[in-house]
Amino acid sequence: MVELRKRKAPAQAPAPERKVKKVQKSTISREPDVPKGSSNDKAPKVGDKLDLDNFGGDIETNDGQKTTLKDLVDASKAGVVLFTYPRASTPGCTKQACLFRDNYDSITESGLSIYGLSADSPKANTTFKAKQRLPYPLLCNPTATLIAALGLKKSPKGTIRGVFAIDKHGKVLIIQAGGPDATLDAARKLVAELKEQSSKDETRHASPPAKAE
Repeated sequence: MVELRKRKAPAQAPAPERKVKKVQKSTISREPDVPKGSSNDKAPKVGDKLDLDNFGGDIETNDGQKTTLKDLVDASKAGVVLFTYPRASTPGCTKQACLFRDNYDSITESGLSIYGLSADSPKANTTFKAKQRLPYPLLCNPTATLIAALGLKKSPKGTIRGVFAIDKHGKVLIIQAGGPDATLDAARKLVAELKEQSSKDETRHASPPAKAE
């Protein structure tokens, strides 16, 4: 009796490895907790309530007046908007400053006070303010204490362009880095939200209509 030999199945070639495509994380509609390039990982976030008595140290206005963030907030009607810029009288910073100049009335009518903030000297900022006819003060922070506290100081040196806003109670309303247009857009969006909230509050507290007899 002939023994039948089992045929070995031909060896199959190994399946080619599938390349896994890396999916980049979307950055749309999500702001980083700490602005990119910041040297401060303890930067405030939107919604935080700051202790203004010990926040950012002393700063100086372009005309030489010593002040603090707390002083600025106390002197405001509804809070403060600060936009940070790397260097006075450079193209991007000039555009940013002029955008806030041209929208000064629409922003300040909400009760918010506007300030520019940089590490420039009072002399450089005074020249910048006069040349561009800026209606708001420029804050000088050569030691970058306030800039760093806001998380808008580059590592190891420099200032990140951005915008920061805080209300009368020390609550952070905006904290983000961005270009000239983006910083203005953030401030305008905040003003629109404040107006909407104010309108709702007025409606809520309005007296109910008198009942017909």
